[in-house]
Amino acid sequence: MFTGENSAAEASQVKLTVTAKAGVADEVVALTLAHPDGRRLPDWTPGSHVDVVLPSGINRQYSLCGDRWDAHSYRIAVLHEKEGRGGSTYIHEDLTEGTMLALGGPRNNFRLVPSEKYVFIAGGIGITPMLPMVQQADMLGADWKLLYLGRSRNTMAFLDELSVYGDRVVVMPKDESGPCQLQELIGGPATDTKVYVCGPQRLLTAIELHCADWPVGLLRLEHFSAKAQGAPARDAAFEVELARAGLSVTVSPDVSVLEALQSAGVNVLTSCREGTCGTCEVTVLEGEPDHRDSILNDADRAAGHCMFPCVSRSCSDRLILDV
Repeated sequence: MFTGENSAAEASQVKLTVTAKAGVADEVVALTLAHPDGRRLPDWTPGSHVDVVLPSGINRQYSLCGDRWDAHSYRIAVLHEKEGRGGSTYIHEDLTEGTMLALGGPRNNFRLVPSEKYVFIAGGIGITPMLPMVQQADMLGADWKLLYLGRSRNTMAFLDELSVYGDRVVVMPKDESGPCQLQELIGGPATDTKVYVCGPQRLLTAIELHCADWPVGLLRLEHFSAKAQGAPARDAAFEVELARAGLSVTVSPDVSVLEALQSAGVNVLTSCREGTCGTCEVTVLEGEPDHRDSILNDADRAAGHCMFPCVSRSCSDRLILDV
């Protein structure tokens, strides 16, 4: 975890060495990371991600996609986004084995909850959190299937690893299968089945629309980038009371809650500042948050027990936070 977007000195960071870098599909490389002294790494669960701080200070989040029972190494996979902000280009073109990277986490905003049956849907690089999920589901003897979508087989990573699961994995390259039909792909809701989806935003948006009337809790999504949000619930300033700090902070319309807290000298760990990583989560004791993150599900939003101050605001005149 980190204090500030590009901070590089927090004790909670760990410096790991890139021990292997390998292409696993067109424009996708996998990195293996280990402690330089061979120490055991923090345990993680399927769906977890880590924050990676590159030497330039760029901070990115990547899903862990290796063997969770391997206590001494992590694996991530990175898609080369040529129109991105430079992080993936550095990893693909300049990063070499032996490079030291600062990592924060792991954290899990995409937990695999108990279920009799699972449907996993991965689009492109969205396969990364699904790899440990299907391994876990298979180990537990659950009924599951994985639908893996991509442009073409050569762009789809880890097909060789998934082949051991036989026909439980359905590979659907667009150049072979054509555009996917959501009704055929997903069908209707089943109370004994959890559906997990990760991939490009257009896929997530389409599936959310398709499943809009499903019972809460059956559909679970992970966003690699922030969801588009409408206007805030209110355009006036509001008060944030910090119960433990004994402070009250005014949040004006032109600053985030996080920025207002930091300007008042309150230290809140943060990383992505986009509402996707979960680092800055705080508990809400009173008031109604205006949730603007890409993490919480509908039930969590309705409960209003937590919020992410990097993006979320307030529907009420005052929020009381456990800070």
